[in-house]
Amino acid sequence: MAVAASGFGLNAPKLSATALSLRLGSTPALREVSLELQPGWTAIVGPNGAGKSTLLRVLAGLQTPDAGQVFLNRQPLDELPHRSRATQLAWLSQQGETSGDLTVRELVHLGRLPHLGVLGATTSQDEAAVQRAMAHTECAAWQDRRLHELSGGERQRVWLARALAVEAPLLLLDEPTTHLDPPHQVALVRLLKRLTHEGSSVISVLHDLSLALQADRLVVMQAGRITAEGSRDDPKVHLELRAVFDNAVSVERLRDRWIAVSALGE
Repeated sequence: MAVAASGFGLNAPKLSATALSLRLGSTPALREVSLELQPGWTAIVGPNGAGKSTLLRVLAGLQTPDAGQVFLNRQPLDELPHRSRATQLAWLSQQGETSGDLTVRELVHLGRLPHLGVLGATTSQDEAAVQRAMAHTECAAWQDRRLHELSGGERQRVWLARALAVEAPLLLLDEPTTHLDPPHQVALVRLLKRLTHEGSSVISVLHDLSLALQADRLVVMQAGRITAEGSRDDPKVHLELRAVFDNAVSVERLRDRWIAVSALGE
C-alpha cells in the first residue's frame, strides 16, 4: 500500500464518550465505559466478547447505547447533522458485503457521498480522492473488476479504500487487517502511521496484538469494561494485556518495537 502524501485533514476532531452502557440481549456488552480519544493511532484490544467492536460502533454513532453519551468536538454525536458526522468520521466494518455488481472504483467512489452536493455531481476533487485511496491500498490496477470476483484480501483493501476516500480526519476501523497477507498488514501499519503524522486520528479494533502494539496508544478491554489504557510503552498496559489473556501472551521488546509472544513454549 502506497504512502504518498494525501489530502487528509490536519485537524482531527475530538471524540470522547462518558459512561457508555449497553446490553445485547441479556449480555452486558458495555459497562460504564468512558474514553477520550487521544491524537494519533489508538488500538482497542482484548479477548473475544470484551466489547471492542460494540464500543467502536457506538463511537461511530452506528449503535445507540442504553446509557451514556458520545461527543464529537464536545457536542453530542447524535445531535449533529448526518452530513457533518459523515465528513468527519470514516467507518470500516469488520465484514463488508461480498456480492453486488459494483466495480472496485464505483465502490470506492461511495466514500465521496458525504461530500457531494444536492445534485450529487462529482468533481475533479472527488476523482482525485478516489484515486489517492486506491493508490494507498494498491487496488487501482483492478479498479474495473467486480467485488464478487475478488479474493477476501483484495475485497478488504477495497473496503479500506472506500473509507479512505472519505478523507475524514478521524478513521474508525474494525479489524482492518482481516484477510490481509503479512506484506499488506505491514503496509497498512505504515499507512496508519503516515496518516496520523499528517494530523489524522485513527481508532481501530485489532486482534493481532503485535500489530496493535505499533499503535501510539492501547485501550485494553475485558467483559465490557476498559481495564487499562496508555502508550504502547506503558508497563501497566503490558501487564494488563497478559492478565486479560490469562497469561497466554507476554509483551517483549524486539529491537525497536514491542511484540506479543505466545506462552506456548513456557
